[in-house]
Amino acid sequence: MTSHPALNFPELGGVEITGAMQPGYETILTPEALAFVAQLHRMYNPTRLALLRARDQRQAWINREGFIGFAPEYSAIRDDRSWQVRPAPADLADRRVEITGPCDRKMVINALNSGAQCFMACLEDASAPTWDVMVQGQINLRDAAVGTITLEDKGKSYSLNEKTAVLICRPRGWHLDEAHLVVDGERVAGAIFDFGLYFFHNTRALLAKGSGPYFYLPKLEHSLEARLWNNVFISAQSMLNLPLGTIRATVLIETLPGAFMAEEILYELRDHITALNCGRWDYIFSYIKTFQADAAKLLPDRAAVSMAVPFMAAYAAHVVRVCHRRGAHAMGGMSAFIPVKDDEAANDKAFAAVRADKEREAKLGHDGTWVAHPGLVGVARDVFDRLMPGPNQLAVIPAGEATLADLVTPPAGARTLAGLTNNINVGIGYVAAWLRGQGAVPLHNLMEDAATAEISRTQLWQWRTHGAALDSGEAVDAALITRVTDEQLAAWRAQVGDNFFEAGKYREAADLFRTLVLADKLEPFLTLPAYAFYFAK
Repeated sequence: MTSHPALNFPELGGVEITGAMQPGYETILTPEALAFVAQLHRMYNPTRLALLRARDQRQAWINREGFIGFAPEYSAIRDDRSWQVRPAPADLADRRVEITGPCDRKMVINALNSGAQCFMACLEDASAPTWDVMVQGQINLRDAAVGTITLEDKGKSYSLNEKTAVLICRPRGWHLDEAHLVVDGERVAGAIFDFGLYFFHNTRALLAKGSGPYFYLPKLEHSLEARLWNNVFISAQSMLNLPLGTIRATVLIETLPGAFMAEEILYELRDHITALNCGRWDYIFSYIKTFQADAAKLLPDRAAVSMAVPFMAAYAAHVVRVCHRRGAHAMGGMSAFIPVKDDEAANDKAFAAVRADKEREAKLGHDGTWVAHPGLVGVARDVFDRLMPGPNQLAVIPAGEATLADLVTPPAGARTLAGLTNNINVGIGYVAAWLRGQGAVPLHNLMEDAATAEISRTQLWQWRTHGAALDSGEAVDAALITRVTDEQLAAWRAQVGDNFFEAGKYREAADLFRTLVLADKLEPFLTLPAYAFYFAK
């Protein structure tokens, strides 16, 4: 990566930008916006760092004891049936179909025009956090918020329809830094950078058109991490002289620890939260990571871990149950299928799979769902229109309660060479795209993002660490992983051609992916060493 001299702001004291300033960046990175972000950083970064240390300590305890469960010290919150979250604003009352994707300009326009109720503009797992991607994303979201976003591309003109989806922003998780903004010698949290700039620049415009500053919050593992977000929200609203509850959040329950604290997370954010979401791909990744030291918790091939397997079905029902008891919406998850150009048979199969997935969600009681492509909005909407005639299903509460065994018992299923090979192929393909600056990648007719790549990586690590055997009897060891990695690297070269193979960072991706899979210690997030790798180049 090319280094740039730091841009200092003497009037702000201790604020430096170390990324290149392109034309237009100065409209986002204004002294006023930077002062706003710096204030939030100074108030809350010590707490963030302490909570990240607590994550490491909790994982070390789980590795030793092999146990995770509902926290007894928070039983009073769970047992008190009187509290409810604040009712949803009018434009979030019906969220039957939400489309998600990165914040590049064409995607933002097409997603807002897709016919979905909401667009989750993702600055997290669907975006590679390069400086230009992050700042250009903020520019695109600002223009979308005021309704002026347009694009001329390859002879085509893009602009917003009169009616568009509701805009929701997903900032990065608490674990990621923004290396290009330094305050008092410390990197600012990516979450604070993304949230602060979006909130500072767009809140007034969003409120003026009857909407508001809405956010999806990723990767929470504890209710204290939700409390941190709530405190950030309170301070941010106060700094702009806005009333409590102006900000509305949806939390992704996409970690196993987070599932055990879903009710406590709602409680901490009760003045600002409208929904929880079943982030299924990250949840599978978190299950593997949480039980990294437990040989009895090995999962079968990634493709076999569907929402129909018992522990995933229990998780989804648990989220719906918790949400509806407290007056919050329960959003379904992402079906990764995408339309295949000029292949009607493949599309029929993909649409049938999406339809079945959305029918399962609607029948369980979910209030809406996610798709990754505009071509699937109609498929998902037809299902929810048929099975959910009202704006939501808040009155539907699945019977029973989720037990510890329900949430942690792994499903039966085979571990195959084909599954191992697919993990390595996807891992190389995704990491290469990420190192090129692309965070959401269509591979093998599925939309892959960081979460699905994380499943591939951690599953291979866990299989190897515990000496798992494939259904063929072959042991998963370093020799097998190295051999298949070399084979899949050659397959990628044959697929993309020699020139793009060298420019496309496939070799670097394979080296990084293999290093992480063969490491003695499981890296908590692929994106952390990948971000460091990016800056080392």
